[in-house]
Amino acid sequence: MKFSSKFSPYRRGPSAAQLKRKPRDATDFLRTDNAMASLMPAITRMAALQKSCAEILPAIFKSCDVMNFEAGQLVLSMPNAALATKLKQQLPKLQDRLLKDGWQVNAIRIKVQVGKGYVVPPIVRRQLLLPKLAVSAFAELGENLEDTPANQTLKAALANMVRRNRSQD
Repeated sequence: MKFSSKFSPYRRGPSAAQLKRKPRDATDFLRTDNAMASLMPAITRMAALQKSCAEILPAIFKSCDVMNFEAGQLVLSMPNAALATKLKQQLPKLQDRLLKDGWQVNAIRIKVQVGKGYVVPPIVRRQLLLPKLAVSAFAELGENLEDTPANQTLKAALANMVRRNRSQD
């Protein structure tokens, strides 16, 4: 069986008119594909739920995301356990307000997941600053140590420590 090049039962994608028109944002792109367009109601509902939650608890929802909402169960994502604990204390307030706003939320679950907004704080390393008298004592020790193979590592370490501490002055 031979098919013409213009018609293929396996062809799926945007029409020629859709290809000419450039999408302006993500929602326009999703609407151009039939399979993706079916996701739009769910995406819109999740975005509205995220907005409602952020209005109720703005400080906590800066780092919290709505992951799922099915059969009255709301699943929220938190970047760490400390924030999840703070949110857990606010769950009755959140659920009551969502019910008043028309969301049929019967239960709320929290999942701790490192998400897009979580940044690991940099580790601050403290370096011990030695007094000038200690630095000169270590320098003198390094110079007065016997020059043997067993002392070479110690002498090198002392020299590095003295050099580091003198460069910070």
